[in-house]
Amino acid sequence: MLKLNNIEVVYNRMILALKGCSLHVEEGKIVTLLGRNGAGKSTTLKTISGLLRGEGGQVTDGTIEFLGEDTSGLSPDRLVRQGIFHSMEGRRVFPTLTVEENLMAGAYTRKDRGNLKNDLDRIHTYFPRLKDLAPRHAGFLSGGEQQMLAIGRGLMANPKLLLLDEPSLGIAPLLVEEIFQNIKKINEKTGMTILVVEQNANVALGIADYGFIMEDGRVVLEGKVETLLNNEKVREHYLGVGKEEVTNYREVKMYRRRNRVVW
Repeated sequence: MLKLNNIEVVYNRMILALKGCSLHVEEGKIVTLLGRNGAGKSTTLKTISGLLRGEGGQVTDGTIEFLGEDTSGLSPDRLVRQGIFHSMEGRRVFPTLTVEENLMAGAYTRKDRGNLKNDLDRIHTYFPRLKDLAPRHAGFLSGGEQQMLAIGRGLMANPKLLLLDEPSLGIAPLLVEEIFQNIKKINEKTGMTILVVEQNANVALGIADYGFIMEDGRVVLEGKVETLLNNEKVREHYLGVGKEEVTNYREVKMYRRRNRVVW
C-alpha cells in the first residue's frame, strides 16, 4: 500500500532529519515504527501525510508511493481525500469543541454524509466512553480520553491508511493497554491499514504484524514481529530484557552509554 524510497528530509535548509529512509506498509496490516527520541519517526509520518512543509521541512530526495501513485508533492488535504489520515503526537483535539463535534470534524472531507451516523455508532463500540462524553468540551477530557477521541476522529475520515504518532504518550498504563487493544480490534474488524509510531516497543510489538526500527534518520532493522522479538539487540535496547540488571538512574545512563546500538 505504501512505499518510502530513500527519502531525505531537511528542516530549515540546514538540519538533515531523514537520511535515506526506506520502508513499506502492506495493505491490511499493522506496522510499527520504533526508535528513540530524535530518530526521525514523527518526521517520517509528517512526510507521508504532507504536514512536513508546515513545520519548515522539505523532501530533498526520494519518492513516496501510495496505492501505486507518487504522492510526494501532494498537500495534506489532498492526501486525506486519497485515504491517509494522520493522528498527530499530543492528540491535537479541538479543545473548545465538544467530543461529538471533534469526531464530526474528522469527516469534513467525506461526501457520503449518509454513512456518518453508522460510523459514529461504530466508533462508540470501540470507545464507549466517547458516547457518554459526547456533549463535553474536549479540552476537559483526560489524556487517555483525548487519545481515544483523536483516534476516533481519524476513523471518521474513513481512511485507507491511519497514521498514529505516539498513542501511548502521557497516558496511564491501564489506558494504554485498552487503547492498543482497540487499535488491534479496529484492524481486525475493518481491515484498515495502520502505521504506528511508538517509543513503547512492548505494546507496539504486541499488536503489530511487522516492524521497523529507526536510528539517526534511517531504518536499521526490519522484520516480522516474531523476528524482532527474538533479536538480541531489540530485546536489550528496546524491550528492557538485558544481560545486566540495572538498579538506579545513574547506572541506567552509564549502561546506555556503554551499550549504544550498533547494527
